[in-house]
Amino acid sequence: MNELKKSFVTALWFMFLTFPIMVIKVNTVHNTIVWRWNNLLYIGIGAFFGSMLWRWLHYKKTHISERNIRARLKNGLQNTLVDNKKVLYPLIAAAVVFTFAFPHMSNTYQVNIMTTALMYVVLGLGLNIVVGLAGLLDLGYVAFYAVGAYSYALLNHHFGLGFWAVLPIGGALAMMFGIVLGFPVLRLRGDYLAIVTLGFGEIIRLVLENWNDFSFGPSGIAGIDRPAFFGLKLNLSQSMTALYYLVLVLAVITIFCVSRLQNSRIGRAWLALREDEIACQAMGIDKTKTKLTAFALGATWAGFMGVVFAAKTTFVNPASFTFLESAIILAIVVLGGMGSILGVILAALILILLPEYLRAFSELRMLIFGGSMVLMMVFRPQGLISNVRRKYLFDKMNFGGEKANEAK
Repeated sequence: MNELKKSFVTALWFMFLTFPIMVIKVNTVHNTIVWRWNNLLYIGIGAFFGSMLWRWLHYKKTHISERNIRARLKNGLQNTLVDNKKVLYPLIAAAVVFTFAFPHMSNTYQVNIMTTALMYVVLGLGLNIVVGLAGLLDLGYVAFYAVGAYSYALLNHHFGLGFWAVLPIGGALAMMFGIVLGFPVLRLRGDYLAIVTLGFGEIIRLVLENWNDFSFGPSGIAGIDRPAFFGLKLNLSQSMTALYYLVLVLAVITIFCVSRLQNSRIGRAWLALREDEIACQAMGIDKTKTKLTAFALGATWAGFMGVVFAAKTTFVNPASFTFLESAIILAIVVLGGMGSILGVILAALILILLPEYLRAFSELRMLIFGGSMVLMMVFRPQGLISNVRRKYLFDKMNFGGEKANEAK
């Protein structure tokens, strides 16, 4: 009964707050006011049932039965792994077939959107190294993205260098900028680190916007060459398809590299640094080397994608590298799950593709998008797919028996 009262009060508040917008409509032509009371009724009913659903989901989330937990523990780890493999492998096979066949099943617009989504997959995985694994809040990640894009734009404009020649150069330059950013912030953590990295991103953008002799200012650089594929002459549709497969290959390579890094010695050092920096240093881990490696490797993938972005759009200007881009990439990492590779992939596809496919809802599409994000963060704050911690299990009875046998 108490929950019903709270939902009723919530509905009244929503009706009161939305009354001027949803009920009153002024006709400026005839100087009349139209009262739309039915809208107020819809708002009240929707808010009431929405509040009830919200409370029910929150109750479900916070009141997990002990019987369910015990049943999961009794089943053991092996059965869970076997069941996951039976479901996971067919899904992976279906996803591989779909991604390779996608350009032949859709038009150029759809291929362009999917290419952008795959680019954000790589960007999210790169930032996942810095934020998700090492725990270093970087709000200026877009600066490395801009370094890679302007590397290709300037080298192509002034020296005529092609895409394949500049791709490693863009990654190397972004890595250097990552190290340059890493040195001043070695002693910073939390909010202070976020402020400094945010300032670094804004400095790069303002330099590109105001240094006209170097970066052509707000006008940007146009006429950037698209990637050449074995000297073939491709039209726009074929070029977009080839670029899609290129980004897909880069995404697969990134997934492999980040997965190997996560399970390596440096990956475990990043996780230790994220959990407790003081304990990490006390265990003999070089904090300076660990942080700089995270910044450098994360920036490298941003530099690669910056080169791809410049080749894809054939035009760059500072307006493409605002703080909003960093916020979107950070949202991908947080929504997917800190340190989770599969979670970042899913979050990138959702965050980039969902607003595009909700265009039919016009102004409401961003409201639906924002509401879904709020619900996600309330009911699953760990992300879509949380990173599984490694656990070492042993049977106490067998362990004791082995010790007893050894003693005999």
